[in-house]
Amino acid sequence: MDKTKRKAGKIGGARRAEVLSPERRAEIARMAARRRWGSEPARATHGSEDHPLIIGDIEIPCYVLENDVRVLTQAGFTGALGMARGGSMIAGMNRLELFVSRKGINSFISKDLVEKVSNPLPFFTPSGVRAHGFEATLLADVCEAVLKAREAGALQAQQLGIAAKCEVLVRGVARVGIIALVDEATGFQRDRAKDALARILEAFVAKELQAWVKTFPDEYYAQLFRLRGLDYPRDSVKRPQYFGALTNDIVYKRLAPGVLEELKKVIPKTDSGRRKGALSQGLTRNIGYPKLREHLGATVAFMKLSCDYHDFIDKMDAYYPRFGDQYQFDFDYERDEDDGKGL
Repeated sequence: MDKTKRKAGKIGGARRAEVLSPERRAEIARMAARRRWGSEPARATHGSEDHPLIIGDIEIPCYVLENDVRVLTQAGFTGALGMARGGSMIAGMNRLELFVSRKGINSFISKDLVEKVSNPLPFFTPSGVRAHGFEATLLADVCEAVLKAREAGALQAQQLGIAAKCEVLVRGVARVGIIALVDEATGFQRDRAKDALARILEAFVAKELQAWVKTFPDEYYAQLFRLRGLDYPRDSVKRPQYFGALTNDIVYKRLAPGVLEELKKVIPKTDSGRRKGALSQGLTRNIGYPKLREHLGATVAFMKLSCDYHDFIDKMDAYYPRFGDQYQFDFDYERDEDDGKGL
């Protein structure tokens, strides 16, 4: 008996996780979440069922909580992925949790993602209704994992429909835009704290110029030439001067509020009229630069899906609107009508 007890006492950590049932592991994760978030659910300060987040033809109810966490409702989240509606719990797990635990997809899901999926956040809507949701950025994480599994040929036949939904969602919104879209849908953007812009600029714009590294992919310029009706010179890096103005509009004005203006201050022009460095060199390495790369990935995807520059800008305006000023480049559109070549 003593020997058995000693042997049992050595079981712990990873071994303990192996012998626990999925239901028990889920319950342990839920208890950890309750300790993390507290017993009293947060209250949503913004959002309603009447103003969902719209991505293509998909609608997801969304809210901003009093702690500034942006959430998508649990039902809306799973519905967006094309998962069957019904009972909220199956085998002790919610539908999303059950999905990521299944063969094919589970090897592409991180432990951190499993914990978040296993622990929907309880909250009260502004009208006082108790609800559950997931952090908004979790949508991008789940979609990325599903698409990686599909690319590796690991998905089962019945999971391919969910992968198709994920592709639609990824095309519609990238992580860099999800917070802005939720803020717009809920009206939170009108009530941001006065120092919110300062915090954003501090996070995005570096105090010192970073070393130059190639950031804009060749495909970005190849597609920009195509959309402008110009031949792409593969043997030269020379580009029309006005491409800089287009890039400011396509990228930096849509990256985060006030970032373009702040970057221009950090990297001023010389007496010759040229800037001391590329605007990308003024971004912070931990937040600003990664967000730029994410935005460029989504931008190139929209470029490939567009038949001309007008079509492309319409897509960008719909999914990645400019922060602040909403004007168009009048010179750009007027000249296009004349010769189709831009400036």
